[in-house]
Amino acid sequence: MFDNTCKFLAELYSPDFATWLLGEPITLTKLSPTELSLEPIRADALILLQSDEVVLHIEFQTEPDKDMPFRMLDYRVRVYRRFPNKRMYQVVIYLNKTASEEVYKTTFSIENLRYEFSVIRLWEQPPEIFLGTPGLLPFAVLSATDNKASTLQQVAAAVDRISERRTQSNISAATAILAGLVLEQELIGRLFRRDIMSESVIYQMIQNEAEEQGRNKKAREIAANMLAEGMSVNLITRLTGLSVEVVQELQQQQANE
Repeated sequence: MFDNTCKFLAELYSPDFATWLLGEPITLTKLSPTELSLEPIRADALILLQSDEVVLHIEFQTEPDKDMPFRMLDYRVRVYRRFPNKRMYQVVIYLNKTASEEVYKTTFSIENLRYEFSVIRLWEQPPEIFLGTPGLLPFAVLSATDNKASTLQQVAAAVDRISERRTQSNISAATAILAGLVLEQELIGRLFRRDIMSESVIYQMIQNEAEEQGRNKKAREIAANMLAEGMSVNLITRLTGLSVEVVQELQQQQANE
C-alpha cells in the first residue's frame, strides 16, 4: 500500500518529482515495464516515467532489499536497449527508517563491471524540501523532523490551502496513508477528513488494487485445488484467467511440498 501510494503520487504529479529529482519541472509520462520487452523483476515498487530526452526510474521501498543493486542495473540495460539515446536517472527512495546496511548501497559490482545509482533515505531529508510542493507534501512526515505530529499539522494546513479539490483530496489521502508508517491513526484521523480523502484518485486506485489482489489470490487458490485434482495447466488457465507461468509456478510449488 505504501509503495503504491508513492507510485500514484509520482505519476499524478510528475513535474513535482522531476523538479525534486532532476532539477527541472518536466512533465513525464508513464512507461510500462512491458514496453521494455521483458517482464519486470518486480513491478509493485517501481515506476518508470519518461519524456523525449530522459527516463526517470524510481523504486519506492519500505524495507531494505538486498537484490536492489542488480535490479537497478537490469532496468538500466533494458531501458538502454529500448531507448539508447535517452539519458536515465535511477533512484531508490527508502521510506521507513532502518539501520540496515542495504539502504546505503549505491553500486552493483562484479568482475569488470561497476554500476552506480542514487539512493534517498527520507528520514535524512529536511522537511522543507517537501513542504513547499503539493505533490511532495505526503513525504514531509517521513523526513528529518524532530516532531512528526507538528510536521503533519503543517502538511494538513498546506493541504487546506490547496484550491483545486481533486488535488486536495489526492494529497490528503496519500499523506494519511504514508503518515501511518510513523504516527497513530487517531492523530491522522483528526487532521484529515475521510470524506475528502474518499474522493481521491489515489484512494480509489488503492481500493481497486486491493480488490484485484483479492480476486487474484482467490484464483490462485482455485488453481491450486485444480492442480491437486490432476487438471491440466492449459485448462486451468482458461478457467481461472491466470497465466500459464503462474499456474506452472503453483504446480512447481506443489511438487516441492
